[in-house]
Amino acid sequence: MNAGAIPILSIMILLPVLAAILCLFLRQEGARILALTVTLGELLLGIWLWTSFDVNGPQWQFVENVNLFGDFLGWKLGIDGISLLLIMLSVFLMPICIGASWHAIQNRVGEYMAAFLLMEALMIGVFAAQDLMLFYIFFEAGLIPMYLIIGIWGGDNRIYASYKFFLYTLLGSVVMLIAMLWMIQTAGTGYIPNLLQYDFSVQAQTWLWLAFFASFAVKMPMWPVHTWLPDAHVQAPTAGSVILAGVLLKMGGYGFLRFSLPMFPEASAQFVWLIYGLSMVAVVYTSLVALVQNDMKKLIAYSSVAHMAIVTVGLFAFNQQGIEGSIIIMLSHGLVSGALFLCVGVIYDRLHTREIDRYGGLSINMPRYALLFMLLPWPASAFRAPADL
Repeated sequence: MNAGAIPILSIMILLPVLAAILCLFLRQEGARILALTVTLGELLLGIWLWTSFDVNGPQWQFVENVNLFGDFLGWKLGIDGISLLLIMLSVFLMPICIGASWHAIQNRVGEYMAAFLLMEALMIGVFAAQDLMLFYIFFEAGLIPMYLIIGIWGGDNRIYASYKFFLYTLLGSVVMLIAMLWMIQTAGTGYIPNLLQYDFSVQAQTWLWLAFFASFAVKMPMWPVHTWLPDAHVQAPTAGSVILAGVLLKMGGYGFLRFSLPMFPEASAQFVWLIYGLSMVAVVYTSLVALVQNDMKKLIAYSSVAHMAIVTVGLFAFNQQGIEGSIIIMLSHGLVSGALFLCVGVIYDRLHTREIDRYGGLSINMPRYALLFMLLPWPASAFRAPADL
């Protein structure tokens, strides 16, 4: 069955939004139960999406197309195999985040659950949008709930971290917005499948690639525009770190896959030296920085920068193996980093510190937990994606 007859993508986007609004008017326990119920329902819808996807069918499936403002903006949704994998990652992690926040968050619970539900809707929208301006709206709107999650429920230095996160990602995307407006005016459409077939001039590709790179490099994050990530991770609550590392960082890689490589191929080949140079520096530099960290969350954050640098190297290898490998790393990192942040959250809730020196003797006092901490990332690192997706 092609679920194009059923607006499943619209349901998956609008359902969390409606639940988020309702959470604002519920008591703490009611908000928790509603958020968990809706996120589990989203997971079931994601499984239905997965089982209904025809790997031998057309590239774009579950297509929905409603014109809102002519060629400038439309409610146009659809997914391919790459989008499907990242949507499944999002709906899998979200109920885990709600469960991890069940007892850890005690103040303004309704607003907290509403922020996570809104975040889920926006993440799905990013991966499902087939209209350029709709993609930008979802892409940028995701800043708002994460900004609130860090700024309200974060650590002692949460205001600084939330402002830094917001300004870095917003400023990087302003140039991309200008480029998108030019593309719509030039091509006469904002429909992404049509833009993939449009032949931009080589000179235009250069400027467009740089404009998109300014946004996606910050989102990945690539060195040297990565400095917002350690601060955001350290100050964010555990569930915020899980969704930030698990899904939000993947939006930059998805942007390179969806826009930079297929729409601006000549410019991508022209700037491959820049990608490789920054990525190699990031792998070595941030790995060395991670080795000297005393804060467990900062250690994981800096290692995430190195992992994302490996993703960019694979993406710009310009071959099938590199792209498939990058997708596998993005998915496995989403699971591994999420698992590690959850493990750190368990200790932080008990010791109220992230200092690695305080974790001495952990395997003696909590042997089963220490074993879990060691083994939990392993299944994710062995994850394999279907090659025909």
